[in-house]
Amino acid sequence: MKYDFPIVLNRPLVVFDIESTGISPRADRIIELAAIRLNPDGSRDEREWLLNPQMKIPIEAVAIHGITDEEVADCPTFAEVATEIFMFFEGCDLAGFSAGYFDAQILNEEFLRCDIRNFHPEGRALVDAQKIYHKREPRDLTAALKFYCNKDLGEAAHGAMADTRATLEVLIGQFERYPDLPRDVPALDEMFNPRDPLNVDRMGRWRWVDGEVCVNFGKKKGVKLRELVDGTISDGKSFLKWMTKSDFPEDTRVVAEDALRGFLPTRGARK
Repeated sequence: MKYDFPIVLNRPLVVFDIESTGISPRADRIIELAAIRLNPDGSRDEREWLLNPQMKIPIEAVAIHGITDEEVADCPTFAEVATEIFMFFEGCDLAGFSAGYFDAQILNEEFLRCDIRNFHPEGRALVDAQKIYHKREPRDLTAALKFYCNKDLGEAAHGAMADTRATLEVLIGQFERYPDLPRDVPALDEMFNPRDPLNVDRMGRWRWVDGEVCVNFGKKKGVKLRELVDGTISDGKSFLKWMTKSDFPEDTRVVAEDALRGFLPTRGARK
């Protein structure tokens, strides 16, 4: 299937959306994943997976996406289709509606549980329709579709494929409305997801200060990573262990995990 998309693609771009059991990337599980891959040659591939999360779907989540335990009882688990999903995303940049904060992270956590450790969402360019929208017209996906495309999402709202298709239409509408937006993925990623060179990880939970890696959040903000490891801070290792088990993105957790093994970051390491 051919498509008409206003961004210059040097490599494939996957627009995707996820429905899940909850809002914790690490504790919750994916129930539905829909993805549209836009290829540089102008072709377009669509895939959709309905998954058994191997846990009870909370009633609060059912109220949002309408997917029940009975509907997914005979569906494959994520582990059973993990390689297939990974290959669909392999070598691609990412796009979605608020995808960087949740969708990309929960997808990465699912891959990690299957011992697939090279998805690395923080290493991919990200085009987030929500960030563009909130910079220009702060509202939600339903309002964005109405504003940019004069369409109603209607009863299909919160279905993964309906939301994915709506996000793609919103992105196209945004480029038609804002001709000054960059027309290539890396430039868009840089504009809406700028990297601070002093951040060790993408979210900036670890930060370089005077040549030392320091905590950059909470009560321990400003404490050196070295001091957490060498005993200068009495509960330093407990703090690091807590970080490794919490809902931080993978690249944030890796700093804590490596430090507990005796390896501290060096300047120029991957963020």
